[in-house]
Amino acid sequence: MTMGISDLIPGVSGGTIALVLGIYQNLLAAINGLFTRQWKKHLMFLLPLGIGIVAALLAVSHLVEWLLAEYPQPTFFFFLGLIIGIIPKLMHDIEFTRTFTAAHYVLLLIGALIVGLTVFVKEDELAPVMTALSTGDYALLFFAGWLASSAMILPGISGSFIFLLFGVYPTVVNALSTINIPVIMTVGAGIAIGLIVTSRFIAWLLRQFKVGTYAVIIGFIVGSIIVIYPGIGTDRFLLLVSVLTFLFGAGCAFLLSRFEQKNQL
Repeated sequence: MTMGISDLIPGVSGGTIALVLGIYQNLLAAINGLFTRQWKKHLMFLLPLGIGIVAALLAVSHLVEWLLAEYPQPTFFFFLGLIIGIIPKLMHDIEFTRTFTAAHYVLLLIGALIVGLTVFVKEDELAPVMTALSTGDYALLFFAGWLASSAMILPGISGSFIFLLFGVYPTVVNALSTINIPVIMTVGAGIAIGLIVTSRFIAWLLRQFKVGTYAVIIGFIVGSIIVIYPGIGTDRFLLLVSVLTFLFGAGCAFLLSRFEQKNQL
């Protein structure tokens, strides 16, 4: 459900949340394992995860819209805490002091710039909710879903932001809120195919170029901090609440990483 909520928010990546929860590697393995003899085992991992994501998309979309409209600063600061809190764990997992070379720091910087520069794309420049959809509109929704799923599984890159770039974000959120089945099925089909293709590619990168892939992923996450940062208003009470939500998010990331380490032990 946490991944589903994050995928509703432009700038927040479901892949990042999977890293925070300690299930990212298992997620890649399960998606890739659907077409093997152990497909039942992998399906039993994906089924509750998928139900939670879909339930959040359908049930929490109104709440997320309300939080972003009424209390955007504390909401984004909570996600900032989650994201910043996971970076030390990733650096520790890859043993960066031993494995990182100058080239890896360059890859990290490039990844941060790729995501960070997307901050210059504004939501209000994009199209309103699409009505009277044509065949071309459905093709656009399918293709946007395909690319968005690729972004969803990459930590630091927001699938919702891809929808924003294609100008279909309001249409997708509206479809979830109003249960528009044709739009949901079209986008869902694109997402499903994209997840299968992209997960195989990322798994291959992690096998062949683990340190370099981690460097880029960490760069993506660092860049997403720039995208998510909502600024600080003049309301002192709101600032206090934002600080508390940030600390709560960072604390959640820390506790979840400790929990994952105990499970591995």
